This record gives sequence, C-alpha cells and structure tokens, in this order.
Amino acid sequence: MSQRIILNAFDMTCVSHQVAGTWRHPDNRAETYKDLDYWIELARLLESGGFDSLFIADVVGVYDVYRDSVETSLRDADQVPVNDPFMQISAMAAVTSHLGFGVTAALTYEQPYALARKFSTLDHLTKGRVAWNVVTSYLDSAAANMGLARQISHDERYDLADEFLDVTYKLWEGSWEDGAVVRDRERGVFTDAEKVHPISHRGHYFNVPGIHLCEPSPQRTPVIFQAGASPRGQRFAARHAEGVFVAPATIAQSAELTASIRSQAEAAGRDPAHLKIFALLTVITAASDAEAQAKYQSYRNYASGEGMLSFYGGWTGVDFSRYDPDQPLEAIDNDAIRSVLALLTKADPDRQWTPRDIIERRSIGGIGPVLVGGPQTVADALERWVDEGGVDGFNLAYAITPGTFADFISWVVPELRRRRRVQTDYGANTLRAGLLGRESPRVPDDHPAARYRGAFVNADNASDRTLASPFAA
Repeated sequence: MSQRIILNAFDMTCVSHQVAGTWRHPDNRAETYKDLDYWIELARLLESGGFDSLFIADVVGVYDVYRDSVETSLRDADQVPVNDPFMQISAMAAVTSHLGFGVTAALTYEQPYALARKFSTLDHLTKGRVAWNVVTSYLDSAAANMGLARQISHDERYDLADEFLDVTYKLWEGSWEDGAVVRDRERGVFTDAEKVHPISHRGHYFNVPGIHLCEPSPQRTPVIFQAGASPRGQRFAARHAEGVFVAPATIAQSAELTASIRSQAEAAGRDPAHLKIFALLTVITAASDAEAQAKYQSYRNYASGEGMLSFYGGWTGVDFSRYDPDQPLEAIDNDAIRSVLALLTKADPDRQWTPRDIIERRSIGGIGPVLVGGPQTVADALERWVDEGGVDGFNLAYAITPGTFADFISWVVPELRRRRRVQTDYGANTLRAGLLGRESPRVPDDHPAARYRGAFVNADNASDRTLASPFAA
C-alpha cells in the first residue's frame, strides 16, 4: 500500500505570508485575516478536503533589513500588520470535528509556566487537536522590542529551547497524575491534592517550582512541530519534534535532508516513524496544465519584487538592496535563518543565485518551490516528493487565499484520493493519533516528554521531586 500523504495548510494572521504583492489580486481575500469569518470558513473548507491540520505561522518582529527600514514591508503588507495566532483557534475548533491546529509561539520571548497553560487550554477546547510549532525567532527587531540589547545567538536560542521544553514536559506530563481529578460531589472533592505535584525545576534559564495550572488535557503534551534545518536545528528536531517543516528547493535536497533528520532521531533513541516531515510547497492548479499556467502568470503580474527582497532580508539577515541585481549570492553565517540562504545557493548546482533570481523565481512561493499544473501533473510531482524526497506530506502555502486552498481541494485532492494517497475520512479524534496512526493521544514512550510520567509521584520533599534535566547547563 502506498504511503499516505499528510496535508497541512500554511497560513498566518496577516495579509502577505509567503508571497509578496498578490494581496492586490481581485480574487484574494487575504486582507480579511482580521475577521473571524475568514478563519471559520477556511477551517470548514480544509476539513471538507481532508486536510490534517491548519498550521499558523507567526513572528513578533518586522522585516526591516531591506534598505534598513520597515517601509517596504509596511507598503506591501509583508507579515505586518500581524495578529496573535492563538485567538481564532477556539472558533475554528467549534465548527470542525477533526482538523488539527498548529500554533506558532516563539519561546525566546515566552515563559514556560504561562505558555504551558495556554496550550493545555487549547488542547481542552479543541479536544486534543492542537500542536505547538516551536520557534526560537530570528528577527533582530523582535529582540529589540522584547527588551534585549541584541538577538540571542543562533545556537544558544536552541539551548534555551531545550530547557524550555523540558519545563513544559514536566508540567504537562508529570505534575498531575492520571486520576487526579475525581469530581466527587458527595465528598466535595474536585481534585485529589495528593496526586498533584510541584515540578521543582531549577535550571540555567528557568526556575519553576510549582504545579501546572491545568488538569490534564486529551494529549497532555501538544503535538510538537518544529521548523529548523540548520545543524543545530536538526538536532533539536530529532530530539523533540513530531512534525518537522522543511523547505528544500529540490527533491534531491529533500532526500538528503530528511535522511539526516531521521538518522539523528534514531541516534537520539526515537523511532523515526514517530517523526513526520513536511515540505513547504505552493501549488497553483486548475483543470488543465495550460489553465494552471495562465493562473500562475496572473498571480505573477501582481507580485512585488521589492516585497520579496524584503522578505528574504528578514529570513537571511542580508540587505539585498546593497547588491547589484545580478551579483551572485553566497551563504552567509549569521543569526537569522541560516538554512534559507544555504539551501537557496545550493538549489541548482549549475546556477549562482542573484537578487534578480529571487524576484523572478521566488515572488510566488517565498522560501519554498512552486508546483504549477493540472491535477495529474501536480499529483505526479507530489508523489515524487514523497517517494523519492522522503517527506511524509506538505505544508501548502497560498498565492491567494482561500482560492489556492480551494483550488487544491477541487482539483488535486480528488486525484490523490483516486490514487489512494490521501485520507478519504478521518480515522482518529486527536491530532497526534491521526498523524502517527496510533490509538493513544499521548506522546510515544520514546519521546523525551514521556520520561516525566509519574516522575514526581511519592516524593517526600522538593529535592526528591526534582528530576535532573538532561539539558541542564
């Protein structure tokens, strides 16, 4: 039997996410991102198409590297204005029964005690359909507005992230025992206090002595998503992630990257099958190849070249206005998203990328490749990415919204269903069970969160309750 292809929709609470300028297209409703009806209708649409989840990206800074100013990003609405990604989840969950919701939170600017409560709350309200996309942020503008003199260095952000997740795992998995909530009306006891335990965490970055504020949710630990393709990011993903988002430019790059991540997961003591990898793609489709190409060209007519250079300035930390449009680019080591420029310069071994190439070849699609074609052409390409590139599914971005998603559901999903490559109905009620094909909504035993199950039971004092962090400095 052919491997099932997992489908995630990629969106953001802003106007322009992975494409610049197409907000001006007459069929684009991206500017309604601030209206709850947009998100409700999108959730219903995606569930009708059998999508596994809606993944909502986020940043807490602005793209101000290009021309050393935020002006271009503001003019083109490139991820600014941007709203909080948590707020619409409950409404979308209320109108769906199976669609999962991946929410991005930059832990660099959060506290684990408070963020753990947010995700437990969403896991309750969605009945176990929430995921946390763990990011460490990459924008200097975010660091400045969060009170830091400068951005924390790339690898140290992951050191902090290791301990941050360790704290949340203790809260979600170890603080409240199964059966702690008894709801005994006759005795007047809602929670058995002896089954709720402080975690007494003392670490390099965080001190969290107390109990988790929430009773156990269906998944306890939300599904952990992560997008990091740098060497340090891959190590982090191999240890923690259940879903990894990658943006390789080619199927060959994808095969190399996915093999590396799975190998590292196995070395960390995890079953590689418990880690699903999704490639970022934008699909432009219609009834035929010719109609799809015409649609793609209509989107390109609205694309903003300067807007895309502003995007890439934020993603890479490079001000492309300082380069001649035809000057070849090289990978640069800095504290932005290191993998973006590295993958871009390696995308075609026979080509040296220039700023002009970014404008011409990335104004639609952003970081990821674009597939253009009718149902058969697109389905063939998607199968190659899975069968040869080693991915489990896709994070599908839009050129216009919700039109790009609606087109994919109208044209490509039926073809993939005919080939038995995507689900025709939902077989699980929680996001984790659906993604991993297992009955339990809980993290597998080989996940690092699982080590805290029962870890604080029968502890007589605070020191006994402290379980040494594997990430302690």
